[in-house]
Amino acid sequence: MIAFEVDETSDVPLWVQLRQRIAYLINSGELLPGDKLPTVRGLAADISINYNTVNKAYLSLVSDGYLESTRGRGVFVTDIASKLGGDELDQVTEIMDEAIAACRELGMDYADIEQAFARHIKRLRYNSEHEGEGAVPGGRILDFKEEKSKRQAQGA
Repeated sequence: MIAFEVDETSDVPLWVQLRQRIAYLINSGELLPGDKLPTVRGLAADISINYNTVNKAYLSLVSDGYLESTRGRGVFVTDIASKLGGDELDQVTEIMDEAIAACRELGMDYADIEQAFARHIKRLRYNSEHEGEGAVPGGRILDFKEEKSKRQAQGA
């Protein structure tokens, strides 16, 4: 069973709290690659939350590569090492370590780095899924303050 307590005082949605808890258990090594997670209905009953809340958390974790879902078999912790060879995994780890170190030198804390990586990956995933549908590959994020000052300068 997954140990989970709802933080009633938090503004964070319940499904996000559950998602973060499961991701923590995977990252900390408490849940190991290949471990089977409880069924959506089973976990919902165990921790007394809605089935759809658990389903949304699981789907998010599958989308982010933490979990693999196989119809009829269940939901399992992804074994990234088996997908990549040992050398490839070492290379990926080295690249990520270098990127994280560069971000730390810029003054970012780990939470900011994690958010920046997550946003960037989501943008890349979205662009690759919607290429040819009018999406702009390599789209940019607008600086709204800069855009506002440009509009004000043009209107003045």
